[in-house]
Order: sequence, then C-alpha cells, then structure tokens
Amino acid sequence: MMIAKKSIKLIIALFCVLITSVTFADTDKSHQEDQKGNTIDTPSEIKEYIQHHLKDSHDFHLFTNNKTGKHWSMPLPVIVWTSNGLKVFMSSEFHHDDNGQVIVEKGDTRLVKLHSKIYELDNGATTVAFDDSHHPTNAHKVLDFSITKSVFGMLLAGLLMILGFGSLAKGYKKGKNIPTGIGRVLEPLVIYVRDDIAKPNIGEKKYRKFMGFLLTVFFFIWILNLLGLTPLGFNVTGQIAVTVCLAIFTAVIYLFSGSKDFWMHTLWMPGVPVILRPILAVIELIGFVLIKPFSLLVRLFANMTAGHFVVMSLIALMITMKEAFGPVASTGMSLVLALFISVIEILVAFLQAFIFTMLSSLFIGMAVEEHDHH
Repeated sequence: MMIAKKSIKLIIALFCVLITSVTFADTDKSHQEDQKGNTIDTPSEIKEYIQHHLKDSHDFHLFTNNKTGKHWSMPLPVIVWTSNGLKVFMSSEFHHDDNGQVIVEKGDTRLVKLHSKIYELDNGATTVAFDDSHHPTNAHKVLDFSITKSVFGMLLAGLLMILGFGSLAKGYKKGKNIPTGIGRVLEPLVIYVRDDIAKPNIGEKKYRKFMGFLLTVFFFIWILNLLGLTPLGFNVTGQIAVTVCLAIFTAVIYLFSGSKDFWMHTLWMPGVPVILRPILAVIELIGFVLIKPFSLLVRLFANMTAGHFVVMSLIALMITMKEAFGPVASTGMSLVLALFISVIEILVAFLQAFIFTMLSSLFIGMAVEEHDHH
C-alpha cells in the first residue's frame, strides 16, 4: 500500500513538472509575427477553437502569448512509418504549425502537419501544394503510431487502474477485511458493478466470467471522463475511434460467447411461421452485429463531445456577450453557468460509464441466456 501511494505521488509530481516546465517558443519569426494580436474574439474563431479542442492532437497546448508568439505546452513523441522507414521525433519540431508550412526533415524524408494529420512530401517537393478543396496534391499520409494526447490519456488511465487495483489486491492478500486508501473508493464500486450490473443482467451462474471485462470498461471510461474535466484538454471518450474499439470489444465478447439457444433463436426463431424465419434472422443479425454496437459507441461519443462543447461554449459567453452586457456581467454569467454545467459533467462522467457497462452486460446476458424448452 505504501509503495502504491509513493508511486501515485511520484507520477503526479512528474506530470506536474512536465506540464509547468516543458515549454518552447517558435523559432520561425514569420510564424511569431502571425501570432501577434491573433486573439480569439469572433464567433467563427471561437467555433474553430472549440473544434480544435475536441480533436486529438500531437501535444498539450496550454497557452499562447500572442504578443511574443511563445507557446506553453508539453510536446509528445511523434512515431510515423514513412516510405523511408520509421521516423521518431518530438512534436515540438513542428512549432505548433498545423497548416503544412513547417517542414521537418528526417534524412531524405520531409514531413508536415496539416489539420492534425502528418503528411510526407513526395520526392523533390519542398512545399505543400493544394488543390481547390485545400487538399495536398504532392504529399500523402503516413502510418501514424504517435503518442497523441488521447493515447497519453489512455495510458495514464491504465496506469492509474493498475496502481489502484494493485493496491486493493495486495490488501486482500494480506487478509485486510477493510480496505484502506484508494481501496475504500474502489471496493464499493466493484461491488456495485457486480451486484447491480453483472448479476441481474448476466445471471448468478455466468457473471464471473465477464466481470474482468465489465470492471475494466467501467473504470476505464469513468477515469477518462474525469480526466476530460481537467484543464489539460483530454477528450478521449469523445474520439469516435476510441468508442468504436470499446463497442467492438463488447460485440466480439457477446457474439463469441453466445449459447446454442441464442444462435438457434437468432438464426431460426421458433414459434413463428417458417416463411418469416429467414427475414427475422437477417433482422436479428443486423441488430446484434451492427445496431447494438453502434448504439454503444454513438451514445458515449455524442454525450461526452456534447458536454465538452457546451462547457466551452458557456466559457466563450464572456467574449460573445461582452458588448451586450459588459465585461463584468458577461464574465460572471459565463463563470456561473460553466461551473454549474461542469458539476453536472461530474455526474455525467459516472453516468456514461454506468450506461456503457450496463448495456454491455445486458447484451452479454442476452447472448449467454439459456432458454426454457417446453
């Protein structure tokens, strides 16, 4: 337990040091000049800024001094597979450029970042050429294995889970009936997932087989949702790729765990006319293979994205409503509303983890259920 506490404190301390001390300024003078006076004060700029926040990125961009052009941020590793092999470097080499202007040269490979995507310039190209739709014509995307902001968030959530549950498990091995430390928070939640989610939906006989997955999904989503409420800009569960993967895991588990009765009722439903059974089989398969996973991924993605969008929109009221109500009234209104919604988002963070886990257990229970034969 003492080791776990020291590990958590060490991780938090290192993370804070990185956030507060890792900074870098642009060396491109023209880029610095473009930043001067570039304040965000129009509805279109605010909308673009919010959309940028909701997307994944290759660094933690915390603050920009528009007068000096200096950026306060934490760079992350860029790992890409190009036509010349693997290239690894820090995202600071792009100098926060996202318009394809800054070229990073790694040997014979020239790389640019455009709309949060990394492109490799074709042989001989020294600048990016665009078509009428602003798509690059002399560059192509690379395989991107970078540690982006979302990947960093998932690794951090996984590490916190390992440390927390590792501490809880050590306490049980030592014969402690009452958990201490973080275990006092984790044990009631574990019991809640077991008694109120897994057992009622899957059944007393088969729930233990799926407890590992359900607990992992519940705490993984919950921790990521809470990280999304911090000023670091995490929006992991608001990335469609993440929710798709979680939904696929659930679908694979209940499809491959389906009992013989489940597949018989799905593919050749008893109690209905034979002529209707093939039609119902197609409908049931579409429901279990596509519709149910789709409902899982869209619900989590849409709710978390909407929450971030609403909070940032309310914060922007201090700018958009300044002319109508004055700086003091608009700032006060923005602060009160944003604080109120942020408190609600704490509940939503738990609620979305609960809903995803509840529906996953429900779908698994439908697949493993043994039907009575009369």
